[in-house]
Amino acid sequence: MDRNPGLWLAVSIIVGIFLAVQLGALALVEPLKGAGLQPVEDPQDPTNSLLYILAILVMTGVMLAAFRYNGEWAIRGLIVLTGVYISWLVFSILVPPVVTLPVAGGVHVLAGAGAIAIGGGLLVYPEWWVIDIAGAVMGAGAAGLFGITFGVLPALVLLTVLAVYDAISVYGTEHMLTLAEGVMDLNVPVVLVAPTTLGYSFIDDDGPMDGTESAETETAQQNSEDGDTDAEDASFDDRDALFIGLGDAVVPTVLVASAAFFAPASVPTVGIGGFTTVLPAATAMVGTFLGLAVLLWMVLKGRAHAGLPLLNGGVIGGYLLGALASGLTLLEALGLAPYL
Repeated sequence: MDRNPGLWLAVSIIVGIFLAVQLGALALVEPLKGAGLQPVEDPQDPTNSLLYILAILVMTGVMLAAFRYNGEWAIRGLIVLTGVYISWLVFSILVPPVVTLPVAGGVHVLAGAGAIAIGGGLLVYPEWWVIDIAGAVMGAGAAGLFGITFGVLPALVLLTVLAVYDAISVYGTEHMLTLAEGVMDLNVPVVLVAPTTLGYSFIDDDGPMDGTESAETETAQQNSEDGDTDAEDASFDDRDALFIGLGDAVVPTVLVASAAFFAPASVPTVGIGGFTTVLPAATAMVGTFLGLAVLLWMVLKGRAHAGLPLLNGGVIGGYLLGALASGLTLLEALGLAPYL
């Protein structure tokens, strides 16, 4: 990394996005539940995770088919609309309703304007900072929603299965590499952009697959159906940006949010990011960033790696250490106590 000081800027942007997603999710879990947005009746049911995993597999097939048969416009449109909806939820909760319209029970003007700005920016001017801001907002909202959807046991099942799937899809079947080329051209926050210079323009960049380098020497290859990205490079020092998938930030944050939301009342709390959360959620955050540090270190050495095995391993380890330090038994920490 010393050969290109700009890589520190890229790493700082990636860390900042992860932090924004995690703190945002923690701020959202209680308001989302209060707004009646918990989508399942029993969040402790482990089969909730299996349904989500099935949805990922189906979406993977749909995206592969779309890229093969020139249906990229539909995928792009769906992602932008999803981003507008999630941004509306996030801004409605986090932005004070200073201005409202007296229709439909009161329309939050600033939330609506923010959501429209996110969608419009992605469609009209998908510069790197627009994509990253949209990704941070979408990531926080998605992680918060999934955090109140999955109790700790379902969240652990989800993260474990996705880590294994990510490893297989990168090191085994390699079908994520096919998705990589298609996703990169969509200009949506499935892939986040971390430039090595503030003067960098994602709009003007042809992207990692610019035809001037072989696939073996590319800076990044994007894993897209859940947003995971596996970066590689034999020449990082020559690149203008690093790329990482939004799912790499969202998936481990699901456990952070779940740990905060479903923690027993006896679990101690700590102050973090300007508000209070439970100790296992805080240590889960620490574990995420330790996993991220290892992932970035490995990636910057010039080889592709699946992100979720390290990130999910870090967040799970951090959560378990915090849960045990809080006085929970291992069975309670794993969410298995009701079944044994």
